[in-house]
Amino acid sequence: MIYTLFKKAFDFGISILILALFWWLFLLIALLIKMGSNGPAIFAQKRIGLNGNEFVCFKFRTMQVGTKVAATHEVSSNQITRIGGFLRKSKLDELPQVWNIIKHEMSFVGPRPCLPTQDELIQLRAEAGIFEDLPGITGWAQIQGIDMSNPPHLVKTETEYRSKRSIFLDIKILLATFIGRGNGDRTR
Repeated sequence: MIYTLFKKAFDFGISILILALFWWLFLLIALLIKMGSNGPAIFAQKRIGLNGNEFVCFKFRTMQVGTKVAATHEVSSNQITRIGGFLRKSKLDELPQVWNIIKHEMSFVGPRPCLPTQDELIQLRAEAGIFEDLPGITGWAQIQGIDMSNPPHLVKTETEYRSKRSIFLDIKILLATFIGRGNGDRTR
């Protein structure tokens, strides 16, 4: 219970702080995206979250407009825009997800939300109880370089996180993400 209360307070408080301190960075990134390619600066996509329910996940757009809707590992790397490559590497493309956190659709740490079309991953996560937790901007699997291309391995790692999770582990995951550990989902 202490962990749950801490996590909710931490998620909400840090999200508000990020918006208050870095609103200018959001604007700068949006401007750079618009200058570098046609289309919106924010990418909104349906994902699967808490209790297996769909929600709209927000990110800065890093791919060309018209890129097929598919898991990142199924998309060609030449679809990534020039600024998109930097945003993905620096993980700045994730900043708009603080809005998802404020809406209590996501957390800073948890399993990465998947697409509604990733049937195998959805089934395995449902069986393992992964959907009982809010999805996260980063997670245990991500800092180990495990993406969604291997659903059984990903779910095994997410289940391991669920058995070990604590305030200290979440802080460790956040720090590892902040210093650049983990590659995120790779394109082909």
